[in-house]
Amino acid sequence: MQKVLADAGVASRRASEELILDGRVSVDGRVIRELGTKIDPINSIVQVDGELIKRVTIKSYIAFNKPPGVLSTMSDPEGRPSLSNFFAGRNERLFHVGRLDKESEGLLLLTNDGELTHQSTHPSFGVEKTYFVEILSPITKEQISELKTGIRLEDGLARPLKVEAIPGQNWARIIIHEGRNQIVRRMFDELGQPVQRLVRLAFGPIVLGELPIGKWRELNAAEVISLQKAIALKR
Repeated sequence: MQKVLADAGVASRRASEELILDGRVSVDGRVIRELGTKIDPINSIVQVDGELIKRVTIKSYIAFNKPPGVLSTMSDPEGRPSLSNFFAGRNERLFHVGRLDKESEGLLLLTNDGELTHQSTHPSFGVEKTYFVEILSPITKEQISELKTGIRLEDGLARPLKVEAIPGQNWARIIIHEGRNQIVRRMFDELGQPVQRLVRLAFGPIVLGELPIGKWRELNAAEVISLQKAIALKR
């Protein structure tokens, strides 16, 4: 049931589970409260708060170069810059795939494919994410070794898949497979190298490339297939 709601663009899979538990979802006139309930997504009449839910037949997959200072949310009650400033004109309900904190920038994927969103961001799938990190001074061999060994954070050990220095610059390139809150910033804080700028370059096989800041593009068919395959390989 929650997969059907997510695919219909009602809410993320996790938020859809809350709707079910709160008794706000009905199927063929019967309120559903049990997670994992199986239904016929084509013939069943699904309602949320009494409103009929229509199936999404056309899927959108978007790569966006998020500027710093923009929240990874479709709206903000305080009126701060958010994704709605860039996508308010689109008809479908978009979910962001993975989150970039307010001051981070770079590649952010958006889609109305609820199942892909769930799988791309769930820890068990471990999709790789690549970042450029600007720090106060060039990263040392000792600091790279410390990162590769693992950094002890308050919520557990954090270890990147790969980290390397950018010769002659205060930049490092790092690849991680998990999505704990601000994990890259926290790892570098523990090294005494607070992050000055954080840019996501790639999410799985999808790369930022030459996409200008604040602009977006539709993924092509080959990119969508490669992302789906990357997720499937992590199962």
